[in-house]
Amino acid sequence: MKFYDREQEMEALRKIEALSEHDAQMTVITGRRRIGKTTLIKKAFTRIPFVYFFVGKKSETLLCGELVEIIRESLGEELGVFSDFSRLLKAIMGISKHRNFTLVLDEFQNLSHTRGSIYSDIQNVWDDNKEESKINLVVCGSIYSKMKKIFDDKDEPLYGRATARFKVRPFSISTVKEIMRDIKPDYTNEDLLAMYMITGGVAKYVEQLVTRGALTKDEIIRDALSVGSYFLDEGQEMLRDEFGKDYGNYFSILSALATGETSRGEIKSYTGVEAGGYLDKLENDYGIIARRRPYLAGEKSKNVEYSISDNFLNFWFRFIYRYRSAVEVGNLEWIKDKVMADYETYSGLVLERYFRQLYAETGRYNLVTNYWKKKDGKDEIDIIAVNEADKELVIGEIKRNPEKIDLTELTEKAQGIVLYHKRWDIRYVGLSLKEM
Repeated sequence: MKFYDREQEMEALRKIEALSEHDAQMTVITGRRRIGKTTLIKKAFTRIPFVYFFVGKKSETLLCGELVEIIRESLGEELGVFSDFSRLLKAIMGISKHRNFTLVLDEFQNLSHTRGSIYSDIQNVWDDNKEESKINLVVCGSIYSKMKKIFDDKDEPLYGRATARFKVRPFSISTVKEIMRDIKPDYTNEDLLAMYMITGGVAKYVEQLVTRGALTKDEIIRDALSVGSYFLDEGQEMLRDEFGKDYGNYFSILSALATGETSRGEIKSYTGVEAGGYLDKLENDYGIIARRRPYLAGEKSKNVEYSISDNFLNFWFRFIYRYRSAVEVGNLEWIKDKVMADYETYSGLVLERYFRQLYAETGRYNLVTNYWKKKDGKDEIDIIAVNEADKELVIGEIKRNPEKIDLTELTEKAQGIVLYHKRWDIRYVGLSLKEM
């Protein structure tokens, strides 16, 4: 699959590359696994010599030996033998005082497996040498919680050392559409919704389906739930490193969220786990869930719902983790039947997410959210897009089937909201598969 999107990130990274000719740069790049960080870096940095090093979970001596060899191959520089990573970094920064080059340390958080003081030592090397250095140092990581701690915790030695920060996000909806047009010009909106439902725009997942020729709704679901599928173990592989030994409770809570138990009380009833502390960490430390209140609800409102932010993880916990015993015995057809039986309902919820993201990506609205009083659906409004600058409000109902949209009923539901927006331009919309 060809390289898509990332024009803004590429431009910003190339500016950093140019700055490194005169001043040392330390750029921190984060983003979930499979999002395309490494590909982006390799595409962006092409003008000066480039050194790429994947930090594996190995001993410090082995890591040093590997990096010395890569430096020799990439820069033609002989550095000798090292068993201390910070001393090796000091030697590399010595080279950068007379040569401008890029050094990428991928999965940087894995250095914590060597020894406790390593980041303090790296900080000292950086502080002592950066004024004379011309290095473009790029550190990447996909374990969000660990990278956040290394660079955002005021008590950590590398706090405040980064000169630039990037978080690589999934493809926009317009990019997913572009890929579908390029690969399958006759795709249907049902195909697009299935692609969005499974991948959420994560580059590797899209590439996987494209490579395997799975581009229709039925092909996408069949491929995701086939023997040997890339997707069957992906959720577990992605999150066990994040959660460590306590992953069982986190997995139970995420499973509850994926099946529609979205409040703290519902989660406790479903799992038997007091979820408060776990939910706070899932939101703030791991960045995996989002907390939502109805539009116009105050910060102290107890009307709070939680949801999994990542489309793939939501699907994985709802259908693969939930029915993991069937996965273990290879009864994937049974799971496919479960998916298809629930498809109308589940994909309808995904369609709501799709349109909220689509409106947010227009750049026209400062807030895109929804509204509810009770969970019975009678008082729910699927999308509210707010443009405070121009005093515009879009209030929408989202259904798979356009014939089920009732704008008269929507207008009645929205009366309380409209009272708060006198002299605003209010627009009511019905959004369905047809409008994708």
